[in-house]
Amino acid sequence: MKIQILGTGCPKCNQLAENAAAAASQLGLEFELEKVTDINDIMKFGVMMTPGLAIDGNVKSSGKLLSVDEIKELLS
Repeated sequence: MKIQILGTGCPKCNQLAENAAAAASQLGLEFELEKVTDINDIMKFGVMMTPGLAIDGNVKSSGKLLSVDEIKELLS
């Protein structure tokens, strides 16, 4: 599973990365965490507000900081 954090490295983006890693770990999933920081690459996903979360290339959230539990629901 590939989890991508879409954002330029702001505090919310970093927190989303931590929450996503925690959620995947708690579910016992094998995952790769990638931070997409280039604004052009972020826009290719169609995300206009960061932070964004993509799972296996599909955008699941943008513009808000999801909690660990919210991310666990998306990963299940």
